[in-house]
This record gives sequence, C-alpha cells and structure tokens, in this order.
Amino acid sequence: MATEAAPISYEDLAAIEAEFQEIDTEMMRKQHAASRTAYARRAEAVARIPNFWPLVLEQAPPEIDQHIHSHDSRVISEHLTGVSVTRVELEEEEEGGATAGDPRSLRIRLEFSPNDVFSDEALEKTFWYRRARDGWTGLVSEPVRIHWRKGKDATEGLTDGAVALFEAREKAGDMRAKGLAEYAALGKKVEHWNGANTSFFTWFGYVSGRRYISAEESEAATAEYRRRRDARKHGEQVDVETAGGSEDQDDEEAEDDQAVEVHEAGEELAVAFAEDLWPDAIKLFTQAQEMGEMSDPEFEEDDGEEDDDGSEEEVVDIRSLVQSTGKAKSRDSSGPPAAKRAKR
Repeated sequence: MATEAAPISYEDLAAIEAEFQEIDTEMMRKQHAASRTAYARRAEAVARIPNFWPLVLEQAPPEIDQHIHSHDSRVISEHLTGVSVTRVELEEEEEGGATAGDPRSLRIRLEFSPNDVFSDEALEKTFWYRRARDGWTGLVSEPVRIHWRKGKDATEGLTDGAVALFEAREKAGDMRAKGLAEYAALGKKVEHWNGANTSFFTWFGYVSGRRYISAEESEAATAEYRRRRDARKHGEQVDVETAGGSEDQDDEEAEDDQAVEVHEAGEELAVAFAEDLWPDAIKLFTQAQEMGEMSDPEFEEDDGEEDDDGSEEEVVDIRSLVQSTGKAKSRDSSGPPAAKRAKR
C-alpha cells in the first residue's frame, strides 16, 4: 500500500524560493568579478565619446524614462558627463572588508558639467540591501541633498524635506519618529503632489519602499534568518519568516513611512539603472545613433571617398556621430533631445 505523501506547506515553498534567491545572489557576485575588466575597458572607451551618457539616457528603459520630465531632460542632455554603477558592498569587501558583501547593494553616481540648476558636480546615491526584523527585504537609502540654485529646485522642496526629516530623526535617535515638525511638513508636501514626481531628481530623496532599516537591525535579522534556514536544512520544523508575519497589522502600519516617501519607485529605478541601463549602455547608445540616422534625411554613410587622409581612424569616426553637428540626435542649443521635448 502506497504511503500518502506529506502535503506541501507555504513554508516549504518559501524555503525553495529562498534557495533560488541565494543562487541568484551568488551569480551576481561571480558576474561582478568576471566583468570588472570589460567595464574598465568600456569606461576608457566611452570617455572619448562626447555626449555618450546623455544619448544612453535618451534611450533608457521605461522604468527610468517615465520619471524624466522635460526640465530634467535639458539638464541631462546638456550637462550629464558620466554615469557609474558599483556593487558597493563587493567593492568594500575587495578593499579589505571583514564580511562578505551583498551584491544587491548599489552606488549610483551621475556627474555633471557646470549648469544653472544646481552647483553639485556629482550626485551620488547609495542603496543598501537590508532585512527588517520581520523578514521584509529591500533597498534602503539615505536622502541626498542637492544644492539647488536660487529658484531652480525641480523637486519643489521634496528632496530638502526628505533630508531635513532624516537628519531630525537621527538627532532624535529614532528613525521611526513621526511626532516631528519635519515629518508633518514633508507629509504635507507629499500629499500635495499626491504621489506624482515633480522631477527625476526626487529620486535622490528616496529612503525606502517601507521604512528605513538600519545596518544593525539588518545584521541581527539576517543572522536570525540564517539560523532558521540552517535549522530547516537539518530537518527541524522551523517556520520561514515572511514580511509582516511576526508583527500585528497595527504595528506594521505604524512602521510604514510611505506618507513621507518622496519617490515611491525609488528601488525600481535603482535596479533599472543597475540591471538594464548600466550593462546595456553601448547597446542603448547604438540605438540612439540608429534613430538619429533614420530621422535625419541629410545623414549619409561615410564611404571613405571624402576627407580621406589614408588613416584607419578616418574610416569610422564614432565621435563625430555624437558631436553637435546636426547628424546625431536632433537637438537645439536651448533644449533636450527632440524625443524628450515631445514627451511631455
């Protein structure tokens, strides 16, 4: 007589899913190590191509493009000079860190030439992959102050408000404090805009898709998660933690900070930079050039018959494709690429 198989529980499925996530994380780590040399060669090459990164951003995937407003596009198209994405914990590990870094933590840096919107030469934002005590996981970040020039704050005070609240909570010693003047002020601003981003740059004020998780809380929660995982592998009956599973609904709602989150899609945008735009930058740049060729009736392929001095570099001059000659993307001296101007 056949023995009836034990039913599969939700905890069993969650444990299997956790194994897949661990495999994906290990693959990220190996890919990072394997691609370092190629990324270094790419950085050296694209540094010699004018307007490379503005054209890449012009072809950005929807997860990024939908947040770029027309006034953002002008700054990006005229003044963005560099983009970099690093797996920040892996970089720290390689520099002598004591613990194994998580490849899901990111640092994204945008560099700009002098402009009339803000005085910063670079805007750099770090996203840490962390685990809450109830099992929730995700990217959290500290808001970044942007030094806007007078009357040019494209975020309508949202980034300044996010920085002010974060600093007030740090001073109070409670990163979940809500009885602060800064909390009330930022809540009113967020409610006024009703979740609509005023600018791509509100992203620099992003904190969390739920609430801020400290490094200490994450470390303790991760240790408990690993203890449960290892116990389960040894046959012990241990429930797999799920987000919200160890707290009452009232407590869960009390820790939700979305009423003062200035950019609801902050994590999705960071992941899109890291997993789509950054690795596919050359492909996106090429697409921008192809679109420019198709849209410009005066563009003709250089068959080498004109202006040929016999050197190999004259055969394909990729730099000429992105200089302001009218043969790359259609642009004027006072605005962003045509595709962005027509967008909104």
